Amino acid sequence: MLLELRDLEVRYGGIRAVKGIALHVEAGELVCLIGANGAGKSSTLKAICGLAPVHAGSVRYDGADTTRARVHELPRRGLVMVPEGRGIFPQLTVEENLKMGAYAHGGGDPEPQYASFPRLRERRRQVAGTLSGGEQQMLAIARALMGRPRLLLLDEPSMGLAPLMVAKIFDIVREIARSGVTILLVEQNARLALEAASRGYVMESGAIALAGAARELLENAKVREAYLGEGAG
Repeated sequence: MLLELRDLEVRYGGIRAVKGIALHVEAGELVCLIGANGAGKSSTLKAICGLAPVHAGSVRYDGADTTRARVHELPRRGLVMVPEGRGIFPQLTVEENLKMGAYAHGGGDPEPQYASFPRLRERRRQVAGTLSGGEQQMLAIARALMGRPRLLLLDEPSMGLAPLMVAKIFDIVREIARSGVTILLVEQNARLALEAASRGYVMESGAIALAGAARELLENAKVREAYLGEGAG
């Protein structure tokens, strides 16, 4: 498997944000992690990337223990995250942002990303901070792809976007998965996440409450009531 979390625990002071979870992602999968605000989803992604304090347990990526790996080492090994809130460089142009995404590999040509994201080609000289929210999300994803990821972590890619742009972003996510990039997706829009994914995990209060095939989770009564906005029948 490409990613495995073993009894992972994340603490911020005395607060246990992630409570000993187990999770795995096979190469080539699109796996989603859903749950309410504060469930520990983003803390889980940050722990994988070395951005959150791992109190106990381990992170294994590509067969190696990366629990204590330095943050800057992981992109060179193909593990890249698109953070919640996009994290673009607002004062740089679109093209400068894309080139920053390839720093771990000594640079790269943005042209393949312009082919996949024609809107970014149109705005290549535009300062990134002046883009719309959807365009900024496209830029954040394209910048991550400049790092040639084997495993792409996506943290709330649809947050704050209009419905048409949400649909566009999920089309992009599916296309990335079809290209062979492994994806672990954290997303509050549970229906879209489960429809895109092959497997899913449901996180509640820092723990994994449910796990299974995405199709099965879509039909699960608890999931339908709690996360899909459907009342109990």
